[in-house]
Amino acid sequence: MICRACLRARAGAAALRSGASRPSSTMRPTPAALARPPSSIAAPLPRALPTSHLPRAAIMSPRPFSASATAPAPAPLEKPAGLTKGESQVWDRVVAELAPVELQVQDVSGGCGSMYAIDVSSEHFRGLNMLKQQRLVNSVLADMVKQWHGVQLRTRVPE
Repeated sequence: MICRACLRARAGAAALRSGASRPSSTMRPTPAALARPPSSIAAPLPRALPTSHLPRAAIMSPRPFSASATAPAPAPLEKPAGLTKGESQVWDRVVAELAPVELQVQDVSGGCGSMYAIDVSSEHFRGLNMLKQQRLVNSVLADMVKQWHGVQLRTRVPE
């Protein structure tokens, strides 16, 4: 489907090519001109590379298996020294509830404690989509979040 403005432009360009000095505003394209796509559209689109020659493992990366019972437990995180009081409270709550592998908490409100950026990576998120991961963090921090202006939350599963 092509819009009227494109049809008029195509007809005007065809008239200029044929030698007309100025296309008329009432000029209508011929049925043959309507059926022919413009040269910019006529180029074939690039195709995806064939994957038939690749092994299945290269096409679909397998999801890693969960850690076995014999795997050592990850070491607890050390709290950074430069955290404010609010950042420290958020840090303690998240570490206690989610046992994260990585955690960053930053007060992004300018120091008043009304907005935090939280970046957390935890095994508790395995098998959950991003929305459920963030809802889990929000449920852990529910009473604290009620007092905040906002929160920037980034969650992920450790590799």
